[in-house]
Amino acid sequence: MPTYAIGDVQGCYHPLLQLLEKINYNPAQDALWFTGDLVNRGYHSLETIRFIKALPQKTKIVLGNHDLALLAYANGSIKPHPKDTFDEILQAPDAQDLLSWLKHLPLLHHDATLGFTLTHAGIYPLWDLVTAQNLAKEIEDLLQGPQSKVFFDHLFGNTPTAWDEKLTGWERARFIVNAFTRMRFCTSDGHLDLKANGSPAMHPELIPWFAFKERKLKSQNLIFGHWAALFGSPTTEHVIALDSGCVWGNCLTAFCLENKQSVSVDCKDYITTVK
Repeated sequence: MPTYAIGDVQGCYHPLLQLLEKINYNPAQDALWFTGDLVNRGYHSLETIRFIKALPQKTKIVLGNHDLALLAYANGSIKPHPKDTFDEILQAPDAQDLLSWLKHLPLLHHDATLGFTLTHAGIYPLWDLVTAQNLAKEIEDLLQGPQSKVFFDHLFGNTPTAWDEKLTGWERARFIVNAFTRMRFCTSDGHLDLKANGSPAMHPELIPWFAFKERKLKSQNLIFGHWAALFGSPTTEHVIALDSGCVWGNCLTAFCLENKQSVSVDCKDYITTVK
């Protein structure tokens, strides 16, 4: 029974179907993992979230920053970006069911048997696995608890930039969410830089989180998406980057955990045709 991890779909429903056909996905036997960002910016977010929601229970999905943005927009906490494609979901008759399902997704999935951990953006380099699991659970409890509406009002922002176990309240929650869903670069002293984008070569003064010298999980296999400028390439030992920029007309990629092989479909024709 192969297990395939799939990078950021972002509403690119038809490339997802093409990728599943290419890997000969059999829902009765195979398992799928998704790196998050199921929706937004693509042209078929509603079809995508409905399809993934209906997949077998063994499917594993983590929340991405675009998924959280959808929930925050539905909560009235943010205004949409001009390129956002949330409204088709919010206007659907099953919108509340879809949003409730999304709120109950985790930030981290760890499979000790397979030896892989899945998150959207990565794991903050100064956290060990137990710490990361506990902190992810803190946010999941907030999302699913009575404070969820207030949580979205305090979710967005680039501070604090440094982790401290003594952080409390919304500052603590915001750092945890940023680390799991928005992180790309760190400074040499472990502060998050959430403004820098693009490839590591564009920011030689910063350190990709997975290249941080004191990173605690160097021997743990980590799968993440979020960083399209990495083009879905394995970045360093035990680290698998899977966002290959489908929504930008590049590729959608699946990675088989058992044989460590990647399979991609070209999304250029899809993006051009829809436009």
